Amino acid sequence: MHFLSGDETIMRKPISFIPLLLLALLLSSFTHILRPGDMTKNKETVARYMSAFNQKDHAAILACLTENVVWELPGVYQHRGKAAFDKEIENEGFSGKPVIKVSRMVEENDVVIAEGTVQATTKDGVVVNLVFCDVFEMENGLIKKLISYLMPIPDKK
Repeated sequence: MHFLSGDETIMRKPISFIPLLLLALLLSSFTHILRPGDMTKNKETVARYMSAFNQKDHAAILACLTENVVWELPGVYQHRGKAAFDKEIENEGFSGKPVIKVSRMVEENDVVIAEGTVQATTKDGVVVNLVFCDVFEMENGLIKKLISYLMPIPDKK
């Protein structure tokens, strides 16, 4: 291609779209990785657990756990077994159902990490907003240990 600029002629190479097209085709072949239906068994269990917790569906939550499950909130509590876990689902300080939103979930080997936000209401009617990072240790597609890290989000005033 020739472009005129004043009295001079400038030679430019035409842009080849073939490498861009190949890159687009390559990237489009990986979109299946992002589809929710293609989650691993461990991630599916964690997703079911989170959904069940939003509904306070005890049976569905407990179905995601091993018999000897451990739930730890560092510095606050460590519960062992399904019965202790079940009691904490109905925490005495809160009422109603929480609103849990997972923003990211990653997995390596048998560990799934989920982070997001939680909104809950205390028995006194105070709305509490938190961010969380939950570390799930998995065994045969079930949660065998959960370490929950929670931090309140201050009110914006």
